[in-house]
Amino acid sequence: MEAGREFDSPMYHEAVAQFDRAATLMGLDDNVTGRLRSPQRSMIVSFPFRHDDYTEVETIFGYRVQHLTTMGPTKGGIRFAPDVDLGEISALAMLMTWKCSIVGVPFGGAKGGVRINPLELSRAELQRVTRRYTMEIINVIGPEQDIPAPDLGTNEQVMAWMMDTYSQHVGHSVPAVVTGKPPALGGSIARREATGRGLMFLLPRAASEVDLDPVGVSVAIHGFGNVGRYAAIAGQQMEAKIVAVSDISGGIYNHDGLDVEAVAKWVDENRFLEGYPDADSIDGDSIFTLDVDILVPAAIQGVINKDNASDITAKVIIEGANNPTTLEADDILRERDVFIVPDILANAGGVTVSYFEWVQDVQKYFWTENEIVARLREIMLTGYEEVHGIAVREKVDMRTAALMKGIQRVADAKLVRGIFP
Repeated sequence: MEAGREFDSPMYHEAVAQFDRAATLMGLDDNVTGRLRSPQRSMIVSFPFRHDDYTEVETIFGYRVQHLTTMGPTKGGIRFAPDVDLGEISALAMLMTWKCSIVGVPFGGAKGGVRINPLELSRAELQRVTRRYTMEIINVIGPEQDIPAPDLGTNEQVMAWMMDTYSQHVGHSVPAVVTGKPPALGGSIARREATGRGLMFLLPRAASEVDLDPVGVSVAIHGFGNVGRYAAIAGQQMEAKIVAVSDISGGIYNHDGLDVEAVAKWVDENRFLEGYPDADSIDGDSIFTLDVDILVPAAIQGVINKDNASDITAKVIIEGANNPTTLEADDILRERDVFIVPDILANAGGVTVSYFEWVQDVQKYFWTENEIVARLREIMLTGYEEVHGIAVREKVDMRTAALMKGIQRVADAKLVRGIFP
């Protein structure tokens, strides 16, 4: 049976189309294909939310989707955004399954979200939304069941509130119920930087595919949130030249390279990039067409599409955001021999260190930062080499190769477990 109209969204169609393309090339069993196209469990909740002025009680919608429980507990972020819907969350849960599978993390994919704009909320309002949403989904989350993490519009503080709410409900502290929380509550050192740092571990390998010297390579990053910021910092530490970054207020550009630490300090003090004095202001979308060697989309989905793909001059795209490139753009870029490191491989550093955090919480034994970074580097580089090997052997692009690797491991597990009853 096909997924119903409740999953009808552009992003869900994109995710399923990517899966179908890879499954066809693999000759995947039709029964397994049908099972993996739809999420295993989807939850829609609505709940009352009062603003600080208490003149109105608004009804808010939230979601939690678990794509696959075959591999172990499910894992995935919580996003707060005004356009969140079930289709988007389902697509992201599916992508999370492949991501975990590619890097060998023993989780299935999940995702959650609340349809609200966090930028319009006070701290007290954000806390009320978080705690009430946690209570609405509390029966489907847990350290052995489903483990949330931060995503778009959420952060360490939101995870702390979720962990506290869950712990109050069960009557004792449960740090392992979420990851991406502050270290004071059992969060892992280096989790905040993990996605951006893991992405940049792959830059030298990707650059070598198109004969670029990674030292001094020019990089533009779309997005300066958690992923983009730490990708920029890690890239500069690796002697790449970060020439442009952007956020919702616009972009900044310096041909000679930005002082990333100074940019980060400006954002900490002023919230947005707008007004940063030591660079040229540019339109945020123009970052895609800058004359750079490497482009890193690190904000939201669908930003590289048929309208701008032909104008991209970068030789390499390393995807930090989830699903930033549409299928139409993928085809255009492939024809132009642009080398793409896909999101389900490139941004897997976040879930990898989330797994480390969960393991540390469960064992109540914490690792050093050097141990975490070394293990992250090893897993990311191993994942890259395995995906690249499939791409060469099967004569496919890196996205298709990554999907083939992730899907095959899940399919094997499903076939071994069989069907109950």
